[in-house]
Amino acid sequence: MCCSERSAICLEILIAILLPPLGVFLRHGCCSLEFCICLLLTILGYVPGIIYAVYVIVAVDPEKYRRDYWQPVYG
Repeated sequence: MCCSERSAICLEILIAILLPPLGVFLRHGCCSLEFCICLLLTILGYVPGIIYAVYVIVAVDPEKYRRDYWQPVYG
């Protein structure tokens, strides 16, 4: 992990504390399951939205799922 990736994650965490769905959007995109869950949790309660957003930004790797989704199937 290089310095710019760490800086990006720190910035996304700061944004997620202020507006949780925006931090998740920057990391995972608009129509992802993570974004929808974060939006719902933020509507139901601000603190659960922050906790989930920070967890998703730090622990969930979006590239892992994108690679599986976009890989061609060879048969």
